Amino acid sequence: MFKFKNLLNNKNIKTTDQKGAMRILEYINDLSVTPFSAVNSYFSQKMNIRKRQVLIEVKGDEYTLSAGAMQWIAGNIEITSDVKGVGDFLGKAIKGAVTKEAAVKPKYKGNGVIMLEPTYRHILLEDISEWKGGIVLDDGMFLACESSVKQDIVMRSNLSSAVFGKEGLFNLKLSGNGIAALESYVPRDELIEVTLENDVLKIDGNFAVAWSGTLQFTVEKSTKSLIGSGISGEGFVNVYRGSGKVLLAPVNGQAMDQRTISPSPANNGSASAVMNALKNFS
Repeated sequence: MFKFKNLLNNKNIKTTDQKGAMRILEYINDLSVTPFSAVNSYFSQKMNIRKRQVLIEVKGDEYTLSAGAMQWIAGNIEITSDVKGVGDFLGKAIKGAVTKEAAVKPKYKGNGVIMLEPTYRHILLEDISEWKGGIVLDDGMFLACESSVKQDIVMRSNLSSAVFGKEGLFNLKLSGNGIAALESYVPRDELIEVTLENDVLKIDGNFAVAWSGTLQFTVEKSTKSLIGSGISGEGFVNVYRGSGKVLLAPVNGQAMDQRTISPSPANNGSASAVMNALKNFS
């Protein structure tokens, strides 16, 4: 038997979303700071950059986590590997390399709770059954899911979607029934959900973070001719065709991936950098 104090009843921690046994915890203020990191922490909090964690209550069922995602466990929970042999490991390693996901995803089963590592990204909880044909994810989004959720690797419908669309050739697809936790650079409040019914969505750039497995993804010229595409200034566009949903972000995911929350060289955490920041603020 175990009990928690100063977790769910902590005034500095709030639950922002909950689906099934998964709960998103968000730290209102980052209190684990030093005099040298306080300025960054203060302005980060103002811009909704906060520590977030996923708490999973395991009640006899099983969950699959991204490798290294677990921070601590309480209760009688067994950890197993999803690798069934050398051949299976090599296959998973190849799949992990092409999708930028962890090659081996450990499974957790029993009774207790699992706390995942804190992240400054935004966390999305998705009911996979609500996605027709499953949900195809942008690279590196997978965090955890119920083991009832099936994981597959899907390939683009043609090579052009990887070359001209500046996307990977392979993606992770989740299908079946269950809840999945995904990491996103964009909060849920800024994601636009586009539902297509035998229609077409054209996007100039890598702004789709997830889409239904029923949609056909290709890359096409924005106009019928290369000259017309050059005049329009758009060139090639990512095209999602058919019936299904697309989660659309207002910023480019690959561009966000190059950013960091750590101090820049000009503000490397020194006392002088903090004083300069305060002078500029005043």
